[in-house]
Amino acid sequence: MNGEDIERYSRQIRFAPIGQAGQKKLIDSHVAIVGMGALGSVSAQHLVRSGVGKLRIIDRDVLEWSNLQRQVLYTEDDVRRMLPKAAAAAERLTSINSSVAIEPIIAELSPMNAESLLGDVDLIIDGSDNFFVRYLMNDISLKLRIPWIYGGVVGASGMTMTILPHETPCFRCLFPVSIEAGAADTCETAGVISPAVDLIASIQATEALKWLSGSVDALHGTLLQADLWNNHWTPLKVSRSKRKDCPACGEQHYHYLEQGEQELAAASLCGRNTIQISPGRTMTVSLDQLASRLAPIGAVERNPFLLRFKRDESISIVLFPDGRALIQGTEDLLLAKRIYNEIYGL
Repeated sequence: MNGEDIERYSRQIRFAPIGQAGQKKLIDSHVAIVGMGALGSVSAQHLVRSGVGKLRIIDRDVLEWSNLQRQVLYTEDDVRRMLPKAAAAAERLTSINSSVAIEPIIAELSPMNAESLLGDVDLIIDGSDNFFVRYLMNDISLKLRIPWIYGGVVGASGMTMTILPHETPCFRCLFPVSIEAGAADTCETAGVISPAVDLIASIQATEALKWLSGSVDALHGTLLQADLWNNHWTPLKVSRSKRKDCPACGEQHYHYLEQGEQELAAASLCGRNTIQISPGRTMTVSLDQLASRLAPIGAVERNPFLLRFKRDESISIVLFPDGRALIQGTEDLLLAKRIYNEIYGL
């Protein structure tokens, strides 16, 4: 740690539980955030301002106008430029603290890439919006013994828990069965207010600072629930919830991680009138070649990260170099798959 670091982080260093020794650990640390939406935006900003040495930010999505209400890293100009969240976040975070190594990954976390994207970090922070990804992070955490910090917010309520592999209960100990689609409220059905996001993400970031700086005893050790609208704050003790028969931490069967390559997968993005198509295998697509091929039959927009093809007045297709596609303007899974297959000749 040099003199410039001491000056920059002087107020944080003066906080006795961190001090110079803790700040040095922060500077030497490597964190991954999975999902750069509302929670990920807040967590990332706190960690970058606090001086985490390396930050890998992973997100599959492109910015939309509805994101700006609560996703604090982004601007109207980012939406107009059709920027992926990870790319826009990297720009903003680098402008906040250029000494932090920011690595943006424009991809969906999957069984195929999870170990390569998360295997070399000290801590994983959950900024995702679906349970499959959380179970996948849980599997990686247990297999590679990397702590992760769960978080979720809907409406004015949220919850968070710090999971220390093979010490605390894991995510599947508390949520053994994935919630079925449509069975729980989402930001689309129940809405969400920005202060609730800020609260839960700030707790996640604080837990990260505790862990990374060496103050493990200060972790709250609960499933912490908060309802800002109704003024409820409920830390649930979960230390006795660790299950010997848990498939993940008890039996060490990493079901979500072991799924491997899959068939072409289509999933509706909640409330977006959009279908995401994932190829189910590793692909590398030349967007330049694809743009040349599609230009004669429709309107093509291009930036360094993606290609948007407007097939007709109602359907737009956003294509990524990893083979993923967002079919915008429909919730028909079969139609979306057919359009995808027509573009790639599958």
